[in-house]
Amino acid sequence: MRILLVSLCSLALVTMVYGAPKNEKKSQPKKQAQTAQRATQPAKPAGGSASGKRTSTATRQSQANRNARSPAVNTQQVKRNQSSTAVNQRQKGKKNESVAANQGQQGKKAQASNAADQRQKNKQNQTQVQRRSQNANEREAARTANADKVKGAKPNQANNATGPNAPKGKVAKNNKPVKPRHFNLPKQPNTAKAPPVKFQQGRRIQGSQNWKGQNYAVFRNYQPHWHDRNWWHNHYGNNIVFAFGAPYYWNAGYWFPAWGYNSNAYYAWDGPIYGYNRLPPDQVIANVQAELQQQGYYRGEVDGLIGPLTRGAIADYQRDHGLYTTSTIDQPTLQSLGIS
Repeated sequence: MRILLVSLCSLALVTMVYGAPKNEKKSQPKKQAQTAQRATQPAKPAGGSASGKRTSTATRQSQANRNARSPAVNTQQVKRNQSSTAVNQRQKGKKNESVAANQGQQGKKAQASNAADQRQKNKQNQTQVQRRSQNANEREAARTANADKVKGAKPNQANNATGPNAPKGKVAKNNKPVKPRHFNLPKQPNTAKAPPVKFQQGRRIQGSQNWKGQNYAVFRNYQPHWHDRNWWHNHYGNNIVFAFGAPYYWNAGYWFPAWGYNSNAYYAWDGPIYGYNRLPPDQVIANVQAELQQQGYYRGEVDGLIGPLTRGAIADYQRDHGLYTTSTIDQPTLQSLGIS
């Protein structure tokens, strides 16, 4: 038995000796394969803290990489902004150039228009001057012709009359005062040449606010008044005269229409008429018409009516002699005409 046990043990030992190298050879490739597999797989965290540290490290590394790329991204953004700004500036520059071009064109158009307007005004002024000169020559010729027809007039007396070349607002030095004359006037007014005017409450004489001086105060202050016959007689009595059937009252050197004295009265003019030597208004008007005829301003009939034709002649004379254009008979105009 002992020998059998010893023999079995010896056989077992021999078997173990020969079998160990084979097992080692078989296990070695398996270990190498497992080691390689472990090397290719990511290391698993051994615990909570180790995993957190590895994750934090990876996050910081990723952030660092992003930060490293950020300057390049910022540089690209800056370049884009600069490019966009340059494009906007070029566009604004083009717009400003366009605006400047438009302004230049407008300026040229305005200059051309102003130059054309100025040339037109110059032509108009020249035309007006020529017309005035022509009218003055015509009036001078008419004045000379009329002066020769005056009874007792001498040829050189026409040169002494007041005309367009007389000092403005004054009587010519060599001109003799015109003595008032009495004219045989028509009994009925020619309403075709001098249409009647109507009463207007609160009427003011147009332009009188611009006529300076005491001699024109009567025109600045004039307002027509309407009263019945008794009122006019009680206030003015003997200072009332009639011209073409219309009553006029005398006040402060002027004749005024007495509106309301006769509701059907004919008036060719609503306003003051200067009355020298207490002549009635129709005779004053006739004397002025005759003198304006002599000087070539008036070409109508001496009828004692201050109608449109007479007012136009008076206005032309006043403009030529530097007087306010009242278009009616005032004291400065009579003084300039030499009528006293």
